[in-house]
Amino acid sequence: MYKVHCLNNISAKGLELLDENYQLTDNVEEADVILVRSANMHEMDIPANLKAVARAGAGVNNIPLEKLAEAGVAVFNTPGANANAVKELVLAGMLLASRDIIGGVQWCRDNAADENIGKAAEKAKKQFAGTEITGKTLGVIGLGAIGKLVARAAEALGMKVVGYDPYSSAEKAAEISPNLVYVEDLADLYPQADFVTIHVPATPATKGMVDAEALAQMKDDVVLLNFARDTLVDDAALTAAMEAGRVRAYVTDFANPAVMQMPRAIVIPHLGASTEEAEDNCAIMAVQEVMAYLADGTKTHCVNM
Repeated sequence: MYKVHCLNNISAKGLELLDENYQLTDNVEEADVILVRSANMHEMDIPANLKAVARAGAGVNNIPLEKLAEAGVAVFNTPGANANAVKELVLAGMLLASRDIIGGVQWCRDNAADENIGKAAEKAKKQFAGTEITGKTLGVIGLGAIGKLVARAAEALGMKVVGYDPYSSAEKAAEISPNLVYVEDLADLYPQADFVTIHVPATPATKGMVDAEALAQMKDDVVLLNFARDTLVDDAALTAAMEAGRVRAYVTDFANPAVMQMPRAIVIPHLGASTEEAEDNCAIMAVQEVMAYLADGTKTHCVNM
């Protein structure tokens, strides 16, 4: 009998797949399996019986991979399971940044008591006018599970897409779309893009990758979207670029004190993968990966061994 502990709420759609060989436990110390979403495991003691950890999501920066590998504990993630949810929020972010929808909605609420609000709105709406995304260029950094969906959706909306991925190639990019323009250097992507969206993991190599030098290469009035990890962007450099009026908007899924002070920042409370469908998909994949591993040693999306 394997005992399973959930560090976060895990969708019942996944947990119901556990058969008679598995039992949920509230005591992490007796766990053979840990299922986790966002909980930070770096300061945790490793349970003596622990055999596997499954992250119901793609990023694993909240999990001590090397420490668990040394203890013989396999770690799994669920790449692609929440990709559609993030893709849809990226599209929403582009639209929110292109047209001042948030400002317009707030104006309506602020003027709710005005009996002539309809007429007043006709005069006020000019201040919320924006631009369309059709015909604009989107730069996609990272052409993995999420990036490729964003690229295809943007093209379907009439955008030109320029893509970059250090682990991809022009041939692989063409499989995403024959119209996707693939570049091998971000210096060739930044000057073309009206919108830049980031879809790479947080690693030492990518930390702060959007810095002052990168921002200086971008178009004036660019919209930057970050639904990957907050550490990918140098907050101080971005603040300076926004205050100088060079960046039209920053759309981020990661609230922190720095971004909350930025002018024209649209800050979302980490909703990228928070849909019922995404949580179900991630939980199902995580449970299936663990059960296959404990049954016969199959390692699907194992990230540390």
